[in-house]
Amino acid sequence: MRVTVRLFAGLREQAGWSKQELDAGTVGEIWPLLGLGEEPGGLLYAVNREYASVDTALKDGDVVALIPPVSGGAFILTEEPLSLDVVVSEVSTDEAGAIATFSGTARKHSRGRTVNYLDYEGYEGMAEEMMEKLAGGLKERYDLHEIAIHHRVGRVELGEPSVVIAVSASHRQDALAACKDAIDNLKVDVPLWKKEVYEGGEEWIGRGS
Repeated sequence: MRVTVRLFAGLREQAGWSKQELDAGTVGEIWPLLGLGEEPGGLLYAVNREYASVDTALKDGDVVALIPPVSGGAFILTEEPLSLDVVVSEVSTDEAGAIATFSGTARKHSRGRTVNYLDYEGYEGMAEEMMEKLAGGLKERYDLHEIAIHHRVGRVELGEPSVVIAVSASHRQDALAACKDAIDNLKVDVPLWKKEVYEGGEEWIGRGS
């Protein structure tokens, strides 16, 4: 089956390309075709914007995304739907006494207007690096184990999450405080932009919104 393969973050940099067509019958056949060495632990797959297992059968025209982990959590900018369960699994550890999470969703009303959907754009590469830097700063201020941040780009429908964050720590005070700081700093420091498409028009909203 002829499918389109998309790579993100470190995999994209390692391969030197972000999108390519390949022939494969299942998701599990994709990695060996890439010639990138040993498959990294924790690699996630998505088929047509839904997370999928390696035994998922593929059809002509499917889009298969490989979403790599990053040591110490994952910092991902992606067009794929987000999962709070995935970020929680990325920060889970036997040493954690608490895992705090945040899910930011697209809402129908904003600044007195009725929103139809949101459209996000990010500076790929820089955004992930800034998320990792943000996480490093939080680990300096709080006693944390792991941090994971996933952010959508592209169209986000009402009710869908545009960002999900998970923070693990030995104690709930550090987990809760760091999770709050993570979303507050993300809105200011990371190069992400949001367009609100509303009834009668649209408007780009810059960082900090």
